[in-house]
Amino acid sequence: MRPNEDEVRGKIDKVAGKAKQAIGRKNDDPDLEQEGIDQQSSGDLEEGIGKARRKVGDAVRDAGKKIGG
Repeated sequence: MRPNEDEVRGKIDKVAGKAKQAIGRKNDDPDLEQEGIDQQSSGDLEEGIGKARRKVGDAVRDAGKKIGG
């Protein structure tokens, strides 16, 4: 199945967070590094929620197909 919007946004946040971490580390900017860590964690959570929503939707569709014929 295709990833949903939450999964895509989560992946984008994870990549952006990793980039901020690296830039913050390289420039000795602990605030930017922490912002990257936080954004990456948020992305992990959002991606996980998206995957769960997709799985529930798939299960509901499958159940509907079985009931409907």
